[in-house]
Amino acid sequence: MSAKRLLLLRHGRTAWNAARRVQGQLDAELDDTGHRQAAAAAVAVAALSPAALWSSDSVRARETAAYVAKETGLDPTYDARLREYFLAERQGVTHEEYAALAPEEFGAFRLGDFDVVPGGETAEQVSGRMVAALGDLLASIAPGELAVAVSHGAAIRDAVPVLLGWPVTQRAVLHGLDNCGWVELDQARPDGPLRMRAYNRVTVG
Repeated sequence: MSAKRLLLLRHGRTAWNAARRVQGQLDAELDDTGHRQAAAAAVAVAALSPAALWSSDSVRARETAAYVAKETGLDPTYDARLREYFLAERQGVTHEEYAALAPEEFGAFRLGDFDVVPGGETAEQVSGRMVAALGDLLASIAPGELAVAVSHGAAIRDAVPVLLGWPVTQRAVLHGLDNCGWVELDQARPDGPLRMRAYNRVTVG
């Protein structure tokens, strides 16, 4: 039986990314660079002939998914479970402001530990909702087909270990995804763990 395949695509760059401002679940549109990245990534993704396209309902993800939709002819399904971490009062602050406000917490945050954010989502919560959504997405395609999910850097990074059958704490071995970088996984047997085929693949736009 042919493996089901899953491609997890991070959204294109926003002005907030460029300004090193914490986005979380706040909305920011793609900037000019982000639009170019999304357009280039969409062509590469379309060449893989995906059968399904899901996306976070955040604006930056929806805008990125629109390019994939244009190139593939697929209609996106928007799912709030594919959103980035909710980061409470840290959303909207720049890294510089964050470092001045809470230096130790910011140090852990920069190393990828978002559990330190007061009132924010935990890695278990985010990976849990991501994996649930991606499981539903995989269930919607047939063996041998490819599904695409447009999501966010930290959410994708923290879902990957769980999809591979590892503890979410293993996210520490993964670096963050570039804007419009993607992860490729496959599932050799129904209900089995996924296998990683590629991580942070990028097309320069």
